[in-house]
Amino acid sequence: MSDFSTLIARAEALLARLEAVLPQPPAAPDWSASIAFRYRRRGTGGGVLEPVRHVAPLRLADLKEVDGQKERLVRNTAQFVAGRPANNVLLTGARGTGKSSLIKACLNEFADRGLRLIEVDKDDLTDLPDLVALVGERPERFIIYCDDLSFDEGESGYKALKSILDGTIAQASDNVLICATSNRRHLLPEQMKDNLGARHDDNGELHPGEAIEEKISLSERFGLWISFYPFSQREYLAIVGQWLRHFGVDEATIEAARQPALVWALERGSRSGRVAWQFARDFAGRAEAPAAAPASIQGDGPEGLDHV
Repeated sequence: MSDFSTLIARAEALLARLEAVLPQPPAAPDWSASIAFRYRRRGTGGGVLEPVRHVAPLRLADLKEVDGQKERLVRNTAQFVAGRPANNVLLTGARGTGKSSLIKACLNEFADRGLRLIEVDKDDLTDLPDLVALVGERPERFIIYCDDLSFDEGESGYKALKSILDGTIAQASDNVLICATSNRRHLLPEQMKDNLGARHDDNGELHPGEAIEEKISLSERFGLWISFYPFSQREYLAIVGQWLRHFGVDEATIEAARQPALVWALERGSRSGRVAWQFARDFAGRAEAPAAAPASIQGDGPEGLDHV
């Protein structure tokens, strides 16, 4: 074998080893297996889309005391599914008030019209361009969903998400919409030292420094902001009553449960939809009520997309 042939053989062997360790585009899943998928990175071998076998069957009618937020998200999702212009969505605010539940309910509402959902952890957002390219030619409409999103300084997923939202020369395909939930509006931590770059103009008007401008720029790239607020006592008790009715508790018992529900919330330090759901499960279980458990809670919990 000539020196040139030897060199070619060694180069091919080197390329084969490099391909084995370089990230690979996500493998196409069985799209008929589910209406929801999770993206999971598999070491250095790239990522896979895993179908969610038991999607939470939460419906829009199950979500109470968030009518304004529901109307805005449903309208935007309907536009997207119909192929009309729609905005990427950032849902922010108090914990346990229905941010992730509302996205799950929208998925179920529009699934028969071709809506699908892919859940991506923030640590895997660096693969977002490959994921968008994978689904770009599909006939379905995809929500790429990131729950409880926030970034620490220097995390790489921040720049990937920022570019996909608005910033790269290649536009995201029309069948992809980004939806994220977060407990804070600005997704990067803000520190006191960031204010040192602020300045005043000749008229005394305050202009934020570059550090602050950078930190708010990601949130601004979401076209639709939907804010959630802590529930009042009346709203909290209404949600408690809803879930107790779901468990088959009669109206007289629901009325008697008001005071225990308030004590439960006081002990938890929160009047949220999640806390209301947890109280209802405890109260109905102790009363030996019928327990046909629903898919999810009204809130942002660790269950993700799965049936509880």
